[in-house]
Amino acid sequence: MSAVSRLTAANVPSPRMNAELLLMFTLGCDRAYLFAHPERELSVAEQIRYDQALAERARGVPAQYITGHQEFWGMDFVVTPAVLIPRPETEHVIETVLQLESAGRSARTRSLRIVDAGTGSGCIALVLAKQFPQADIHATDISSDALEIARANAARHQLDGRIQFHETDLLQGLEPNAFDFVVSNPPYVGESEEDQVQLEVRKFEPHLAVFAGPTGLEVIERLISEARGTFKPGGWLVMEISGTIAGGVGRLLAGWSDVRITNDLQGIPRVISARTA
Repeated sequence: MSAVSRLTAANVPSPRMNAELLLMFTLGCDRAYLFAHPERELSVAEQIRYDQALAERARGVPAQYITGHQEFWGMDFVVTPAVLIPRPETEHVIETVLQLESAGRSARTRSLRIVDAGTGSGCIALVLAKQFPQADIHATDISSDALEIARANAARHQLDGRIQFHETDLLQGLEPNAFDFVVSNPPYVGESEEDQVQLEVRKFEPHLAVFAGPTGLEVIERLISEARGTFKPGGWLVMEISGTIAGGVGRLLAGWSDVRITNDLQGIPRVISARTA
């Protein structure tokens, strides 16, 4: 059975793309090499490695956990089952911060300070560190395993000297009244929605990074509360959300200023931003 047929039989989405991705991983090559060398035969060791990768993917393990890598904002990130896999939708968080900072730059007289709450792989913090070379960047996570991955990614991109990592729950223990931005891709899926989540997400990605509690609002509610004491005057909170909780998050932000929702490319509410009054 061919690799594509094997993945198709296992109901793996985009089986040809997955087969090619795992073959590139096996050979340590890019797609151009595959197309330029269609006659290339695998050695016995390569075939064993490829079969193992296909078997893992066929049982639902995300390809990113098999290869150990995922691209985000044009940067390559190491990922393991200790961290949520970075997704294209989260890039809207970066875009929102860039827009808000550009619009408010003339009003800011001190150096920019940003904290990424629940950093996971570190993808948001690292991208912002590259986008704002003079900024003071902090990143938190309750998981020591996740922070180990985030630190490794920072070192790979030579940004480890730019980011201060904190093993803490959300914003606990951080300097008060100190930050211009609190950004986060928090857990926002309700346990009541578990059956609607992709099997490979709920089976293989870290539960605490996906599910927030019964309604999906539990972590966000705490984050909103803690953020109030973390901002400089006029600071911004920028969070990834889903369409199912957009209304609930809006209600939690009652009393905040300039509450804005950004839709993703499918028109689904994906980012909410709000400014302290």
